[in-house]
Amino acid sequence: MKASETIHIVDASSRARAEQSRMVYEIGRHCEVYSDTSEFMIRPPERGVVLVNEDDEPGKAGHILRLLARYGRWLPFVATSHDPKADNIVSAIHDGVFDYLPLPLTAPMLARSLDKIRDEVAAHGEVRRRVIEARKRISRLTTRESEVLDWLARGRSNKMIARELGISPRTVEIHRANMMAKIGANHSAQAVRFSIEAKLAAPTGALMARDEAGAVSQRSNVRPDERMQAPSEAAQGIPA
Repeated sequence: MKASETIHIVDASSRARAEQSRMVYEIGRHCEVYSDTSEFMIRPPERGVVLVNEDDEPGKAGHILRLLARYGRWLPFVATSHDPKADNIVSAIHDGVFDYLPLPLTAPMLARSLDKIRDEVAAHGEVRRRVIEARKRISRLTTRESEVLDWLARGRSNKMIARELGISPRTVEIHRANMMAKIGANHSAQAVRFSIEAKLAAPTGALMARDEAGAVSQRSNVRPDERMQAPSEAAQGIPA
């Protein structure tokens, strides 16, 4: 992770923001602070890592992730809490949060977390951005255009789609042309790729758990086969 990278701190406590800011500068990163979600979303950042305190609102990190997705953006998130409960940790990780750290933070603890994120974020971030972008493109379609794309992704020709939908092949051609224009696809295979990526679940971060004594355990990496893979053969040989 580059020393110039920005850590965005979202915390309701001004004292906590000040302490964490000093810690961030201590480990050689730049820092921006926000008192709440609304302030963070005034000008959503495009780069960096987001550090979110969930003491006042469990699930806040996942909520902000979803808000960012509306802008077609994705950033790695680290959630924090003085009492990180197992169900909150699991929920956050399923939402795409990379790490969940117990408060109070220490500089070595934060540095280790950021280093772990560095190892995963390039591949993870690119995949997640593709998912978000594909869903954004598909959301522009009408119901009928979406249906045409769905059947196209199954390898159906215009005539076959017409039979499935009970409309004429000419009408299918019109819907298909409109669909291609709206999602910015230059050819059928590209449209199918958008369809596949939009339907796949966005990858989650590394799973965290607590041991029987209630202490937060170390993160374990998500297996490569659990991450979304880009479509390849599925996007080939699409009939006209």
